[in-house]
Amino acid sequence: MKKACKKCRLFVDGGECPLCKSTNLSESWKGRLVVTDANKSEIGKELDIKAKGEYAIKVR
Repeated sequence: MKKACKKCRLFVDGGECPLCKSTNLSESWKGRLVVTDANKSEIGKELDIKAKGEYAIKVR
């Protein structure tokens, strides 16, 4: 199962988030959002996403 960073909600393959360097990851998440251009994404702006990638909408 994929893990999502609890701080920035980015999906992570390893044990550390490459974006914020957090190790606080969770397998309990809901919804996916793929951001291809963070500067033009209205939803990305609403969720304070600053880099392209695949994000969880809600992380517990």
